[in-house]
Amino acid sequence: MPRKAEVPLKLSRQLISLTWNPRNLYQLATKKQLLTEKHKTLFQKMWKAKRDTRGYHDANITERQWLRMFDAQLPTLNIKYNTKPSHPNTASLMYACMERRLDFIVFRSHFASSIWMARHIIVHSKVKVNGKPFPFPSHRVKDGDVVSVDPEAVATLSQPADGTKVLEFAPHPYQQPWMFIPEYLEVNYNTCSTVFLREPVTKPTQTELPSPYPPDFHALAYRFYQRRGRTRK
Repeated sequence: MPRKAEVPLKLSRQLISLTWNPRNLYQLATKKQLLTEKHKTLFQKMWKAKRDTRGYHDANITERQWLRMFDAQLPTLNIKYNTKPSHPNTASLMYACMERRLDFIVFRSHFASSIWMARHIIVHSKVKVNGKPFPFPSHRVKDGDVVSVDPEAVATLSQPADGTKVLEFAPHPYQQPWMFIPEYLEVNYNTCSTVFLREPVTKPTQTELPSPYPPDFHALAYRFYQRRGRTRK
């Protein structure tokens, strides 16, 4: 796959992105937690949380596009569970709608090395939804939809040196921290396909939405957009 499909990461921005790039792993290891910076005002914390979480959960999506998608109505939860310290804040699901996007599913399934590579192979008709080519990275799938990828476009498969047609697994350097499968996806690597089961939910002691940031950090970002009074129509 052409290298131009990748977007270079700038260490000066200190943003964690959806990519296996070694620089991204460095960002993850050296990122400071804003919640411990007591000298920041509440607005500064909310703005920083908005910037950092958006940098990871909706890379290259404009503010106007995100405002059209943002829904201030979070999933309901029994209050006796929501107030328990062991249950994560439901604001951690503010980006759950993004996980329905075709490019996110391809990346979460480990078929692409970055969200930009996922968009690249989707645009070039290497991805199908329910058996039909679908060259639209922003398409949001429905529960039960099957997403399949051309094996030759999968980032971790390569042609063997002996020239045989059977593709071999070829791991990328430093990809191990990102090699996990969310519970709302059912991935079959034998057929290079994924079934989208449902949107992420919260459970006692955990949230299903993959993120390098804690739920309380997402709550600050959610509060930032909630105060703007902009909800999805």
